[in-house]
Amino acid sequence: MRVLVCGGAGYIGSNMTAMLASEGHQPIVYDNLSKGHKAAVGNIELIMGDLNNYDLLVKTLERFNIEAVMHFAAFIEVGESVEKPLKYYQNNLCATHNLLCAMETAGVRKFIFSSTAAVYGIPEKFPITENSPTKPINPYGQSKLAVEEMCHYQSLTGKLNFAALRYFNACGAGNSGKLGEDHRPESHLIPLTIQAAMGKRSEIKIFGKDYPTPDGTCVRDYVHIEDLCRAHLLALKKLDNIQELRCNLGNERGHSVREVIETVKKISGRNFKAVEVDRRAGDPPVLTADAKKAKTELGWKVQKPDLEEIVETAWKWHSEHPNGYPE
Repeated sequence: MRVLVCGGAGYIGSNMTAMLASEGHQPIVYDNLSKGHKAAVGNIELIMGDLNNYDLLVKTLERFNIEAVMHFAAFIEVGESVEKPLKYYQNNLCATHNLLCAMETAGVRKFIFSSTAAVYGIPEKFPITENSPTKPINPYGQSKLAVEEMCHYQSLTGKLNFAALRYFNACGAGNSGKLGEDHRPESHLIPLTIQAAMGKRSEIKIFGKDYPTPDGTCVRDYVHIEDLCRAHLLALKKLDNIQELRCNLGNERGHSVREVIETVKKISGRNFKAVEVDRRAGDPPVLTADAKKAKTELGWKVQKPDLEEIVETAWKWHSEHPNGYPE
């Protein structure tokens, strides 16, 4: 299938692009490289473009006879979304509206959207199911939920079949450890901890030590990037037969901040400083997924559930790319 991968030079997008190609699909990357890295695309066709460029989107969709679109081109920094909400609504919502308009013009119906567990806000019950209330507490989560709703109403017109996949914590390196996580600035726990192990930062901060969890630190659901991408492949096949699908993608098991730190120390063989600081506002004690819907409706199965294996793939990539992707 000919698939346009928006944001295909980013972390998840580049892994998805590589997996699509390995499975015999024809991915076309569409990215403005504001966050992505050209080196992560490899030999795949790259269209340098912005999602706000309606004419280029239509031209690209028609030129390559695109059959499906995968969208990974959102801004993802929660803190920044609170400081600059209009930036997030413009990129995450308005630009996606433009993409959907271009798809309608070009007659492309299949759409897979990279959503997030942030649509749930601070849940009252765990694990989180798709029936949990959606009450995002920041512009990032709200912008993602707004896109889901926009897709829902467009699907009711019969012009769109879509899947919104709600990620928990994407992590690790895919494609045999060749495609890793290189956000600038970095905000995710595993790569930040690896940077501390590599001596690229003086310490790793533990935000809060008195949560109602086994060791007092926050617990999160970490899912390997290749497991996420496999779910997208399954959703791509499913879109022939469904109008709408929204489901969680998680490992269904939680690991605390301290567990992640100790795992990085074990895999790297290095010690580093961990500093306990005050809690961050809005951090729930636990965020873990109920992913039964993805399993039953997509036939999805997590193949890399072990935290040590996840960290090992991430450590391999960071060790081989100490300065990230070349610019």
